[in-house]
Amino acid sequence: MNKKIGMGFFGELDLYLFGEGRHYRLYEKMGAHPFTYRRQAGIHFAVWAPHAEEVSVVGDFNGWNPGKTPMKRISGSGIFEAFVPGLKEGELYKYAISTKSSSLLMKADPFAFYSEYRPGTASVTADISGFSWSDSAWMEKRRNQDPVKAPIAVYEVHLGSWRKTNRPERDNCLTYREAARELADYVKSMGYTHVELMGIAEHPFDGSWGYQVTGYYAPTSRYGMPKDFMYLVNYLHKKGIGVILDWVPAHFPRDAHGLADFDGEPLYEYADPRKGEHPDWGTKVFDYGKNEVKNFLIANALYWIEQYHIDGLRVDAVASMLYLDYGRRDGEWVPNQYGGNQNLEAVEFFKHLNSVLTGRRDGVMMIAEESTAWPKVTHQPEDDGLGFTFKWNMGWMHDFLEYMKLDPIYRKFNHNKMTFGLTYASSEHFILVLSHDEVVHLKCSMINKMPGEYDDKFENLKAGYSFMMGHPGKKLLFMGQEFGQFQEWSEARELDWYLLREARHQQLQDYVRDLQMMYKKYPALYADANGYDGFQWINADDADRSIYSFIRWSPTKRNNLLFVCNFTPVERKDYWVGVPQKKQCRLILNSADPMYGGSHHVENTVFKPVKGECDGLPYLIEYPLPAYGVAVFAFN
Repeated sequence: MNKKIGMGFFGELDLYLFGEGRHYRLYEKMGAHPFTYRRQAGIHFAVWAPHAEEVSVVGDFNGWNPGKTPMKRISGSGIFEAFVPGLKEGELYKYAISTKSSSLLMKADPFAFYSEYRPGTASVTADISGFSWSDSAWMEKRRNQDPVKAPIAVYEVHLGSWRKTNRPERDNCLTYREAARELADYVKSMGYTHVELMGIAEHPFDGSWGYQVTGYYAPTSRYGMPKDFMYLVNYLHKKGIGVILDWVPAHFPRDAHGLADFDGEPLYEYADPRKGEHPDWGTKVFDYGKNEVKNFLIANALYWIEQYHIDGLRVDAVASMLYLDYGRRDGEWVPNQYGGNQNLEAVEFFKHLNSVLTGRRDGVMMIAEESTAWPKVTHQPEDDGLGFTFKWNMGWMHDFLEYMKLDPIYRKFNHNKMTFGLTYASSEHFILVLSHDEVVHLKCSMINKMPGEYDDKFENLKAGYSFMMGHPGKKLLFMGQEFGQFQEWSEARELDWYLLREARHQQLQDYVRDLQMMYKKYPALYADANGYDGFQWINADDADRSIYSFIRWSPTKRNNLLFVCNFTPVERKDYWVGVPQKKQCRLILNSADPMYGGSHHVENTVFKPVKGECDGLPYLIEYPLPAYGVAVFAFN
């Protein structure tokens, strides 16, 4: 029984679960909520500040006077509460916290549902109930689908710079509601299955791209209000598009109104700076050993999924959480109890988090940006895994880009960079990523990474994207990569959409669209859960010609796909490729087709294998392979 205490908003069970780190709907109790107390309607405020001497809530309603609305400590919990009658939505507020050192801190609400538009830093009272969701068909489909066996092609988007308006207000950004139709139509037309939205949780600094969060429960006010964000998600769902959010439990900034030294002492962060600070980023590290902090984060993950119908969370900087010595030199970190560099508290946090979220069995994805070889990231916690659904394949990304940047004459000496990923492709459930991180900080845009003259760059990129689509793993491209954005990405300006008036950029966009439509159409490319049985090299050793050939087998052994990829500007008019059986092969994709900017039109798209040993197989087909040409064949 949840016996009520204090003003009756909290019960004893609430406090018990909070102390245990298992109050999964904590956001329903902490923060600012409409409430009726002693027959008066108003707002109930609650904040956790156990080290504080006194706490009060301040805002326009009391002239920001710390003496006007003191909060009462709920015995033994570290929680302070207050009720302000007559208060409604849209009120600015903060918590005035008197510390043991007699200083006065003005803190935003860690559980605020909405925040003041930057550069303002106040929290804003908001009622997020009552939105009329109409995405039941999508949610039912998600519940009945295993994401590991489903096609997932992700479009990574920064809303503020995807497109701009002609309106001067709020930096010309699209609102959530404006973005809904434009984004849904574009993403659907391009064959993507999901969008991954950067920088949705409130953050003060645009240049952090949303990775230095101050409002974990607040969709950023840059693009509208909470229900506007609900509208965006709902609209995307109705168009058959899933929504993944970047989620940042690894660190938080030092901003005065944020979580750092929240009640005058380290609260959300580790007290020891050797554990509690990221030297590289100048940010604070969450204390994963503290139940209340773990509760804050787990409840936050559930909040986005339950209140905003989010389909997955991409967890940022997982490696920085797992390793105590991440970004630290000798003497700057503290070993664990066994003398190792693993943060055992973070490990247990992930197991707890993922058990709760994926244990719901409703199709929600947990995705780890984990950049090391930490074992069993996507294995179950009961098998000593971390419990994620997918892991970003950073190793593949690094090798792939290193290879693609090479002048083709040197690729034969680096042939293994494209084959090595297959040696571990079945060890985890991977997503192959070409993310925003690869097109910033003088790394060059994706098209500008490619060697050669103007036309060569496009042909190289088409070949690279084709290989990526054939390689086991789900797919992710950052916005602009699909049409050959030449400039590096900047959060301050929109993508160079005008490039689509030029034929080569339009042809590249068309090619990426057709690649992704092919990916969704053929289960051979996505349905094999472990990626082991569904891949077979035909020839992985043709280094001298820099040609790769392989088969993607369908689980049903129907509509299997044969890929042939040429990574040099040399045409191979008499190219032979081995095939395992005498079944006709139908050409379904030709990267050199004139519609994609090539000059290799194929009239007869049906190729009949002939008997003859080739690539160690009993049959072969002959195909004139163009320079930088990619051919994909379907066979049963």
